Amino acid sequence: MSKRKSDSSTGRHRRRLPALATAGPVSVWMILFVTLPMLFIIYISFMSRGVFGDVVYTFSLNSYHTLLDSTYFKVISKSLEAALLTTVLCLALGYPFAYYIARKPPETASKLIMLIMIPFWTNSLMRLNSWLLLFQTSGPVNAFLQWTGITDHPVTFIYTDALVILGLITNMLPFAVLPLYSSIEKLENSLLEASSDLGATPGQTFLRVTLPLTFPGIFSAIILVFIPSLGIYTVSDILGGGKVLYIGNIIRNQFGSIRNWPLGAALSVLLLVITGLLIFIYTRFAKIEDMEVV
Repeated sequence: MSKRKSDSSTGRHRRRLPALATAGPVSVWMILFVTLPMLFIIYISFMSRGVFGDVVYTFSLNSYHTLLDSTYFKVISKSLEAALLTTVLCLALGYPFAYYIARKPPETASKLIMLIMIPFWTNSLMRLNSWLLLFQTSGPVNAFLQWTGITDHPVTFIYTDALVILGLITNMLPFAVLPLYSSIEKLENSLLEASSDLGATPGQTFLRVTLPLTFPGIFSAIILVFIPSLGIYTVSDILGGGKVLYIGNIIRNQFGSIRNWPLGAALSVLLLVITGLLIFIYTRFAKIEDMEVV
C-alpha cells in the first residue's frame, strides 16, 4: 500500500515538472520586470521630492493632493476625453472594416489583415512626421483645399488637438480591428439566417444577434485602444508640438526634465488604477459570449 502511494506521489511530481518548467521562467520574468517595478512605482508615489529633484523617502500624500489641482485635473480630464474619443472613433471605423474582412474568404481576409499591419512595418516617428508634412500650411492638404476653393488661405492643422486625435486613431485602429475581426469571424451564419427567416430586418439582426455575440471582441478592442491612448506621449509630442499635453506627456516630464518622481509615480498609479478597473469590468463580462440570443 505504501509503495502504491509513493509511486502515485512520484507520478504526480513528475507531471508537475513540465508545468513548472513552462510556467517558472514566465513567472520569474513577470515578477522581476512587471510586478516589482509596479510596486516600486507605487512606493515612490508616497514619497517626497527633494530640493534638487531627488526622492526623499519620507511618507507623504502631497503628490496625490497635487493631482486634485485644477491644472493637473484639466490635463487628466482632457486625456480621458481624448482616449474616449479615440476609442469611439476606432470602434466606429474598425467594426465595419472588421465585419467586411470576416465575411470574405480566408485567403482574401488574410491579405486584408496584412494591409492593416503593413504601416507598422515602418518606424512610428516616420509615420507621425508624415502627418506633419501632409498637414503643414504649405502641404498637400492645404494646397488641395485652396485649389478646390474650399478655403482661400492656409488652415492651421499642425500642433492642434484634432491632428493629435487623427494620429491616435491611425496608430490605434489596428488594435481595434484585430479583436473585432476575431470575434466576428466566429459568428455562425446559421444564426443570421435564422434571424432573417423569423422576419427580423437587417438592423434588428445586427442589434439583437450580431452585436451581442461580438461584444467580447468589442470590449477587448476598447481595452486595447483606450489604455494605450491614455498613456501614449509620442503622438502628442510630435503632432502637438508641445502645445497639446496629455497624462503621458506629464509623466514623461516629471520623470525627465522636472525630476519630480513622486508626482510622476502618482500619475502612473492613476493609469494603473484605470487599467485595473477596465480589466475588472472585462472579467465581469467575460462570459457574455456564452449568453443566449433572445
